[in-house]
Amino acid sequence: MASVAGWAAASTSGAFPSLPRAVVQAFYRRMRAVAPAAVGAIERDRAGDPDQGFSDTACGRLAGSLDDAGLRALGMWTHHWCMRFYDDDTRVGRRLVREIAGRPALGWTADEVRWMLRESFSAGPAAADRFTLPRAAAGQLPLADRPAFASWPEVEVPRQRRPEGSR
Repeated sequence: MASVAGWAAASTSGAFPSLPRAVVQAFYRRMRAVAPAAVGAIERDRAGDPDQGFSDTACGRLAGSLDDAGLRALGMWTHHWCMRFYDDDTRVGRRLVREIAGRPALGWTADEVRWMLRESFSAGPAAADRFTLPRAAAGQLPLADRPAFASWPEVEVPRQRRPEGSR
């Protein structure tokens, strides 16, 4: 099982510059706001049918109830949770991360992407899905703000798709 230490991963030296403490604290405040609902949804989905369509799951209903900022916070929280506790028990969380990664135009910020990248690199190769969300989010940034993909390990990026009900 791979593990990262939240703030330590966000503030250590590495390929990405450290983020100011106030920025990281704001991320944690936003993530704490969605965490109780996320934990409940993940627990209900663990006990449910793994072949159920995403929109019919507790996680799918939660994701559908959030605006873009809330969905980004849910994605960051779920990414963080999966990086800290990565093992076979994170199947539902990894599905949620993949679903959020497939949503276009969520308004990701460069700081959010850098934070997720630091977590992903800290988790190491045991967490095979560790670049799914940060890579998809980085792809939504303006070209000037995108981290260079060339230095990332090779990962499959989910195809961006429109949210249900939009054209």
